[in-house]
Amino acid sequence: MKANHDKHSVEKMCRVFKVSRSGYYRWLHHKPSKRYKQRKQLMEDIKKVHLSSKQRYGSPKVTDDLQDMGWKVSRQRVARIMRAEGIRSIVVKKFRGVTTDSKHSFPLAENHLNRDFHAEGPGQKWVSDITYIPTKQGWLYLTIVMDLYDRKIVGWSLSTTMTTQATVLAAWKMAIKNRPITKALLFHSDRGVQYAAYAFSDHLKREGVKQSMSRKGNCWDNAVAESFFKILKSEMVSHVNYYSILQAKTQIFEFIEVWYNRKRKHAYLGYKTPDEFGEDNYSKCA
Repeated sequence: MKANHDKHSVEKMCRVFKVSRSGYYRWLHHKPSKRYKQRKQLMEDIKKVHLSSKQRYGSPKVTDDLQDMGWKVSRQRVARIMRAEGIRSIVVKKFRGVTTDSKHSFPLAENHLNRDFHAEGPGQKWVSDITYIPTKQGWLYLTIVMDLYDRKIVGWSLSTTMTTQATVLAAWKMAIKNRPITKALLFHSDRGVQYAAYAFSDHLKREGVKQSMSRKGNCWDNAVAESFFKILKSEMVSHVNYYSILQAKTQIFEFIEVWYNRKRKHAYLGYKTPDEFGEDNYSKCA
């Protein structure tokens, strides 16, 4: 009786939807096409890559990761699928923060970098800057030192004060520990009091490092360092409410040491991470 009842149900359904019984059974037993299964797998891999970047990647970097996985796919196709699935980067473009106090009486260095952000090898040109991170427990100040050769953050410090010792000197000490000075080095920053103070400028002189500073009020003279902070703010800080300084410190450590230096692809480096670029090119510079 049940089989007969099912048979009549199918016949009734086919009449209602004006389709043939044979057409219904073809649809019922139809296997997904190879193209359909491929698109479904591609969509799953796009979601996987996007989530692994903590939703920071847009279509260009998602595409590059997919190509590393063996997919032969264009950015345009990836972008279409991402739009259709509502997958987008969390990055927000707008950011502007000011931590520079250039109203001081310390001597200023010339702009020796002169916006030449290219370096032939590691340890030739370093740039540095300071930004602030808001938390419920007060401001946290992040100082970074970046090597322009591979865009790697070689030194950084987190502090609750803006003293030279807690900011630039602490970041400098980490930088020379991670990447000892072996040749002539140019160190560029803005005109902030932390960089101009004798405690730091005299230290650079003793190390034989040439100091360089941006022109007054010209953020473009230190654009690469400021760009890092733009990335940090847009990919992480703008999306988190930090309830404690410890929480902020933990997440900034993860962002710099795990994400930015080791996993984040950089268009300037040919869509390689700083670590990958270094591994591929350091032997050529030796």
